[in-house]
Amino acid sequence: MQIVPMLRQLIACNSISSVNAALDQGNRAVIELLANWLDELGFNVELVPLDDPRKANLIATLGSGPGGLVLSGHTDTVPCDEQLWQHNPFSITERQDKLYGLGVCDMKGFFPIAIEAARAFLDKPLRRPLILLATADEETSMAGAIALAKAGKPKARYAVIGEPTGMKPITMHKGILVEKLQIKGSSGHSSNPALGRNAMETMHKAIGVLLDYRYQLQQQYQNPLFDISLPTMNLGCIHGGDNPNRICGDCELGFEIRPLPGMEIKALQQELENKLLPFTDDGVSVSLQHMCGVPPFDAGKESELVNICEALTGHAGQAVNFATEAPYLSQLGMDVVVLGPGNIDQAHQPDEYLDTGAINPMVDVLVQLIGRCCL
Repeated sequence: MQIVPMLRQLIACNSISSVNAALDQGNRAVIELLANWLDELGFNVELVPLDDPRKANLIATLGSGPGGLVLSGHTDTVPCDEQLWQHNPFSITERQDKLYGLGVCDMKGFFPIAIEAARAFLDKPLRRPLILLATADEETSMAGAIALAKAGKPKARYAVIGEPTGMKPITMHKGILVEKLQIKGSSGHSSNPALGRNAMETMHKAIGVLLDYRYQLQQQYQNPLFDISLPTMNLGCIHGGDNPNRICGDCELGFEIRPLPGMEIKALQQELENKLLPFTDDGVSVSLQHMCGVPPFDAGKESELVNICEALTGHAGQAVNFATEAPYLSQLGMDVVVLGPGNIDQAHQPDEYLDTGAINPMVDVLVQLIGRCCL
């Protein structure tokens, strides 16, 4: 097997995706590595550039015809604080049956495993195509997956997204809505409140409205299939003012909502606007930026792929609280399941790792899956 040597090269490529421009990197080095490997194996390789020239998606196809199977993953990682790591995050460290490295679990480790599974079919006539898909910016904007959905490709009958699920099929997940509320008042000497408009006081009112809205959503929507059965709202960060003796002229709040399946992103955004924009009556300027909106996902009761993956893994389909690219592949008309090695508990953590014992079982599952879907 060439899995660990390939993974070592992938991990060495810094492909951090971040809303902080100073940290944000491209993923082209990872994409080009994958493209070269898959081209050598006989795949038809297509690079799909994004607006940022440092970033691209990859669509690599073995075989042709309608239907088939997509094995998909994202090539970016979250940022890391190297001082908190005991191992070099940009190098594979093997220790006590674990592979350590940034993205080894979430989710660069899936690509060498998928390629190893594909090797078993290089000399077999595929009746339906096998497609390896690699995307950009899943950890921030979903720009890669959104671009694919807009372009209407790739096309296949089934898709497996190899996020770390402990090799348990994930058939349902929450969405995520990220918002930025900005309130601009006017500063002045704090000895006389009439000299300005205090943006922080208006933000205080707005936060009260948001917490009331959270309560309303949690009363209206519940799903016992999730560990956290309610939609959640997190007030994540707030910044405002510059000195105790000045009226606060500007205040900004970043918050998120994680909606359940059945809740519409656009409807939530509209309701937030209805509740927050009227605070202009305070004599301040109010703006609400929709930073990111990933829809919830539900594979549905009629999913053939769910039945196949449940049979191959011995695990029933589950629901999780984190979001993936599944709704965008679903928009392309594919039957989608999220299924991969590793555990989400190790993702986004210092000393992220993948148990080596998960590698061969995942290869075996993918070999059987490719056989069912492509032969």
